[in-house]
Amino acid sequence: MHLILHTGGFLLRRADQTAWRKCCSSFAKMMQAVCVDVPGGPENLLLRTVPRPQPKDGQVLIKVHATALNRADLLQRRGLYPPPPGESDIIGLEVAGTVDSLGPGVKRGWKPDDRVMALLCGGGYAEYVAVPEELLMPVPPNLTLCQAAAIPEAWLTAFQLLALVAQVKEGEVVLAHAGASGVGTAAVQLVRLFGAVPVVTAGSPEKLKMAEELGAAAGFNYREEKFAQGVHDFTGGKGADVILDCIGGRNWEQNVSCLATDGRWVLYGTMGGRAVEGDLLGKLLSKRGHLLSSLLRSRSLQYKADLVSAFSQRVLPYFSDKAPSLRPVIDSTFNLEDIAEAHRHMEANNNMGKIIINVKQQKQETQ
Repeated sequence: MHLILHTGGFLLRRADQTAWRKCCSSFAKMMQAVCVDVPGGPENLLLRTVPRPQPKDGQVLIKVHATALNRADLLQRRGLYPPPPGESDIIGLEVAGTVDSLGPGVKRGWKPDDRVMALLCGGGYAEYVAVPEELLMPVPPNLTLCQAAAIPEAWLTAFQLLALVAQVKEGEVVLAHAGASGVGTAAVQLVRLFGAVPVVTAGSPEKLKMAEELGAAAGFNYREEKFAQGVHDFTGGKGADVILDCIGGRNWEQNVSCLATDGRWVLYGTMGGRAVEGDLLGKLLSKRGHLLSSLLRSRSLQYKADLVSAFSQRVLPYFSDKAPSLRPVIDSTFNLEDIAEAHRHMEANNNMGKIIINVKQQKQETQ
């Protein structure tokens, strides 16, 4: 005699029950994620069902509510910026959501349903992501999860560049290129927080106005004027003590021209090209200038953990009611199934602040 299990109109023998339960369990552990099979344009971004990650030792599984776009995402989609070895191939460097479950060995007191945001090496364009607990931060109570998704990558990058790399000091003038970008809007606010003076470049009057509303003391439209002359005029000929540069090649002459003697030029991107022609070394030497460079994604877990800890102590409280208050700047929000349109929006270079992707759960989960 065979024992049977009645389910949804089907009669299953006990021999089939195990397979049935495994099937249900496997379905429950799947998720929606954006995949790229062939590098290329935004049309190559594909939303599909993939296995849900399982948290390893010391990791927390986050149920993702929102993620945000970064320039690195566009490069990875095109096959030009692969993830570090051993990291997820899924694009996405930051998320905000709630704690789903804890891996073995988690020590920091995270609990299911805690609101968290996290810095990632990859995996953000998905419904779930497993993250080392050291890279989690609590979401300030006055912020939504969509607002929180705009913080980790941009604000930690700006904080790293200013506090750790440039070591900006009170009263110094800091020139931030792309002042209306995610990193730019964060940098303007952080420079003010550190008691220094932010000035920016941007490509439209609207972007300059936004930067000035955030606290920029001056702004220069690089499409219509030489920003080096604007910096000289603003500083009385002294120049900028620190330059945050995500442009690179095409700006080098103006950067060196408006760099103060003994100033620090911090390169963290090459949107304006990597090639340099001319007397860069001689002109930089004449200023006794420091050329520094930094990337965040390829850093060690310990470095990122120390960065998150320092940011959480020095900056995170100012996203609440503590004065002066800080705020993430959001340009627009897209749903996960519209990820290609979000990429096109960033590539058009019209965004002011962060582009947010509303992930949530794209379909009802099977319990």
